[in-house]
Amino acid sequence: MTKTIQIETLDHRGQFDVYVAEPAGTPRAAIVVIQEIFGVNAGIRAKADAFAAEGYLALAPDLFWQIAPGVELDPDVPAELQRGLDLMGQFDQDAGIRDIEATIRTARSLLNDAQSGSGLAARVGAVGYCLGGRLAFMTAARTDVDASVGYYGVGIDGLLGEAHAIAHPVLLHVPQEDHFVDKNAQSRMHAGLDDHPKVTLYDYPGEDHGFAAQFGQRRSDEAAQLADQRTAAFFAEHLG
Repeated sequence: MTKTIQIETLDHRGQFDVYVAEPAGTPRAAIVVIQEIFGVNAGIRAKADAFAAEGYLALAPDLFWQIAPGVELDPDVPAELQRGLDLMGQFDQDAGIRDIEATIRTARSLLNDAQSGSGLAARVGAVGYCLGGRLAFMTAARTDVDASVGYYGVGIDGLLGEAHAIAHPVLLHVPQEDHFVDKNAQSRMHAGLDDHPKVTLYDYPGEDHGFAAQFGQRRSDEAAQLADQRTAAFFAEHLG
């Protein structure tokens, strides 16, 4: 079952919409699905639905609610791609992390209710794509999330100073031909993170940014399936 709920911001000054996909039975854990620059569009909702089908309670917050509430863009349409890039330039990433933290807290509360008497721990993971991949890394460094996955996160090499704060497992999917993350940036990511006891990086030769999109022109099916299988195994190990 799917629905949209509203979550109050941490400072109690606003509310934002969250798309929720519920599993058929008692959720094994929760996963916060962090949007690309295109909003909580059909692709992100499909990602949430897929996690729900695997038994997770999935929540996708509308992080652009302060600049373009409810926006849904198609990356295959050039004008909409450009609007997404423009919105990214306006987006307050620190505020976005606070909204993700509020979503994590809500997820834990919902899990406690849904798992009552089951003996399960109320574990919450995060997974993000593009901008969301960067935010997933920031979430791992700045919140108590139990496990995080980032797909083709942009600018993570500029966040390496926060890596010491990562206390829970992180998985990063890195396409080697990402036109937003050049080879030098990828090298810096490996140099800064390969020795981190909580961080794992997987490289995808020949793949470009967006290769694991749920559908559309960017998707590279074989690599997407491999990355998603690795993500599923990672969450099964660290969330249950």
